[in-house]
Amino acid sequence: MHALIADFTGGLALPGTPGPRLVAFLGGTIGNLLPAERTAFLASVRTLLSPGDAFLLGTDLVKDESVLVAAYDDAAGVTAEFNKNVLTVVNRELGADFDPDAFDHVAVWDAEKEWIEMRLRSRTAQTVKIPALDLAVDFADGEELRTEVSAKFRKDGVRAELAAAGLDLTHWWTDEEGRFALSLSVVR
Repeated sequence: MHALIADFTGGLALPGTPGPRLVAFLGGTIGNLLPAERTAFLASVRTLLSPGDAFLLGTDLVKDESVLVAAYDDAAGVTAEFNKNVLTVVNRELGADFDPDAFDHVAVWDAEKEWIEMRLRSRTAQTVKIPALDLAVDFADGEELRTEVSAKFRKDGVRAELAAAGLDLTHWWTDEEGRFALSLSVVR
């Protein structure tokens, strides 16, 4: 067994070792990719695999809207702090002057796209400067900035996305409550 840790957004490469391979992409990270990004990612995974190789994928599943919104807008404010931290990172990395306290965290379920959108809503009209990009961004009072999507999946959708990449779903496991799934697929 050879483990490989890599940045999946920068292109994947596997060492030339003999024998069947298993590429594992666990957690729910695939849900943070937009559909076109998921398509490209799955296609890149497929290029790494040969007949006899497999792909193990973790996916967060569609749940009742109230459960999803509560998970992404928790009463303790943990997710809000996480979401606002993106502004702190942009400030540090790009010299921006975002005031995180001038934004409210918003979590919205998009039933059509079956994803949660995390947004930051400006509490006032403001202009944010980002010197590293020579950019000034105007926000109207109440204007929202989408910071993340977290897609949720159904078995048929996972099967279809895998199939489009040339992978056949062979096994599907979920927790007892059907909140999360692991799927195993093989090269077609």
